[in-house]
Amino acid sequence: MAATAKVSAPLTPEQIAIVKSTAPALKEHGEEITSMFYKNMLTAHPELRNIFNTTSQQTGAQPRALASAVFGYASYVDDLGKLSDVVARIAHKHVSLMVTADQYPIVGEHLIAAVATVLGDAVTPAVAEAWTAAYQALADIFIGLEGSMYAEHEKSETGWNGWRKFKIAKKVPESAEITSFYLKPDDGKLPLPAFQPGQYVSLHLHVPELGCMQPRQYSLSDVPGLDYYRISVKKDAGKQAGVPGLISNRLHAEFNEGDVVEITQPAGTFAVAPAQSPIALISAGVGVTPMVSILNATVADEATKTRPVSWVHGARSTEVQAFAEHVRGVCEKHPNVKATIFKNQVKDAEVQGVDYHFPGRMDLAKVDRKQGLFLDEPEANYYICGPPVFMKEVSQFLVQEGVCESRIHMEVFGVGDGE
Repeated sequence: MAATAKVSAPLTPEQIAIVKSTAPALKEHGEEITSMFYKNMLTAHPELRNIFNTTSQQTGAQPRALASAVFGYASYVDDLGKLSDVVARIAHKHVSLMVTADQYPIVGEHLIAAVATVLGDAVTPAVAEAWTAAYQALADIFIGLEGSMYAEHEKSETGWNGWRKFKIAKKVPESAEITSFYLKPDDGKLPLPAFQPGQYVSLHLHVPELGCMQPRQYSLSDVPGLDYYRISVKKDAGKQAGVPGLISNRLHAEFNEGDVVEITQPAGTFAVAPAQSPIALISAGVGVTPMVSILNATVADEATKTRPVSWVHGARSTEVQAFAEHVRGVCEKHPNVKATIFKNQVKDAEVQGVDYHFPGRMDLAKVDRKQGLFLDEPEANYYICGPPVFMKEVSQFLVQEGVCESRIHMEVFGVGDGE
């Protein structure tokens, strides 16, 4: 499964200038280009439908995301260091989906063809040559990075490449919408590979009505080093994307203890390294899942169990708030962990300061600046997970309060991921 890296000739100054000069046109026509690209490629290569998220295709989220990525690449083709975090995040996702080196030429062929079709006469032979070279240079970066990750899996005594069968050992409701699935290897082989708290696994199911597999990413929601992986999945009615969760709803309705699913090895760049500096875990809705993993791992490790932790969470109501009792218990046992809960709907019987702290949507201006947000701590880091608009608002607030962007970390799933 390991990819093989190639080394292409570096782009010439003329090619770099051409790619950068065409960036505005790509921004203007990006979604049209990428929508055509996906349609044509998946028609010509239906086997790739096993990799691409159909829900994101239906909502337009995947074409929009690719258009943004292509524009970003064109803008920084002469300074790719600025895209290193994005490249790493995409490479992790590719590895979790088992993307292989031989698929990159297929993508390149259809992407360049879509650009030529949409932009028409503007795509001169020189433009086509420059973009072909630019795509190959980027593909080489991904192939090399992903190849090294696959090689690490192969060298590891516990790791694996490909889709591995796991049995659902337990299925536990966490709220009216979120259910945890405890997954143990079907072959019984232990130990499982360690992972960094905050990472995810890809899980795929066959969807008969589509005639293909459909993968989704789900954050791991417990500590590393156990004999199972736990994912906590939200039943998705489609209120945000307009399309109900294709895989999450099947997991809730059709999969029970004893059933078998397939997952890939943990991946992802949204992860917390052990340290003593303060961390704020800020989430909304199902964004709570990687935060529980981070919280549990922090208090379980002797080296970090006294680390200052702020837990800031927003939920619509008590019924849909997952892990509420668990987090309350952690706070009671570990005085270094402080929780601030925002709840849109509050019942008369609920006690402020116990069941919630503030009614309504999350407003970080109400959170204690020192113990709740560590705004006076220059080494504090902030981990954010939730709907895209929520994450943008939280990030903007923190930047306005003087937090440098390097200390702000967001789990960026596309629409339909983790659905």
